[in-house]
Amino acid sequence: MTDVSDRTPETLVTDALGRVAAATTSGELDALDTEVLGRRSALATAKSGLAKLAPEERRAEGRALNDARARIEAALAERRGELVAAEGQARDRDERLDLTEVVPTRRRGHLHLVTQARDHLEDVFVGMGYTVAEGPEAETDWYNFEALNFPAGHPARDMYDTFYLDMGASESTLLRTHTSPVQIRVMEAGEPPIYSVMPGRCYRLDTPDASHLPVFHQIEGLVVDRGITMGDLAGTLDAFTEAYFGKGFRSRLRPSYFPFTEPSAEFDITCVFCVGAGCRTCGRTGWLELGGCGMVHPNVFLAVGYDPEVWSGFAFGFGIDRLVMMRHGIDDIRELASPDIRILQQF
Repeated sequence: MTDVSDRTPETLVTDALGRVAAATTSGELDALDTEVLGRRSALATAKSGLAKLAPEERRAEGRALNDARARIEAALAERRGELVAAEGQARDRDERLDLTEVVPTRRRGHLHLVTQARDHLEDVFVGMGYTVAEGPEAETDWYNFEALNFPAGHPARDMYDTFYLDMGASESTLLRTHTSPVQIRVMEAGEPPIYSVMPGRCYRLDTPDASHLPVFHQIEGLVVDRGITMGDLAGTLDAFTEAYFGKGFRSRLRPSYFPFTEPSAEFDITCVFCVGAGCRTCGRTGWLELGGCGMVHPNVFLAVGYDPEVWSGFAFGFGIDRLVMMRHGIDDIRELASPDIRILQQF
């Protein structure tokens, strides 16, 4: 390489402009840009030597080097414009359009499995005469617990590991742990009869594992009318099971406990893997647990101003994620939250 220690700003410019003019491609010019203006260029070396000069000489030499840099940058920009234009013209001239070439089909995206399941569930319940209601994911303690017969200190609250938000009084605002608060809002908004389902995201402080995520999806249903019985609940769940899974699928109820219903039950459906014959997945019983249900507790009616002597109703709910896992044979819920395109493309 040529020794640059004694080269003046003018000679640096002359050399650089000659090389810029000789460049024949934009790629060559990009490499030259780095060479003549970069941190290891002759110009940078000259600038680093300014500290050794006397103050007056340093100012004069500094102005000369800045002027040299500006002239080189202008020449590079002008030449780059010329080369890019010439390359574009050459590309247009040489480009050939083969009208007989087969264009590969563009792969179309699709909705996520959970979204597909939610849409399907909504369609099923709308077909049964239900409306679809939604509510906020950030809720007050009253809607999430108090109005649902979970008074402060109730032991059942321990089942709902809760994300509290730094808003308002301590532990007064939270991310909803279930979609049940929407039931309260629906009842507050109007008088019975009510036939409604509430799908949406829920949040609990769970450590992710094969069956738990801190963010998951539920759908709940609420019916309030005169003379509603447990038999209506059982019939509704049977009708849903057949409409969603197909003929031959049934539901059954098992006694359980929830603060917001009385009596309460867990409901199972015919095993989707063996269709009731009994397999390892269902523990040879022919049934798979799906969700919880029961008759709306009188205290819940009182919280929204309904007279439990006049109105009765039932509620049910289950996880959409669990439904998806059952239907598609997925054994790890974390796969539903995976961004891995190989997993998503399978469905």
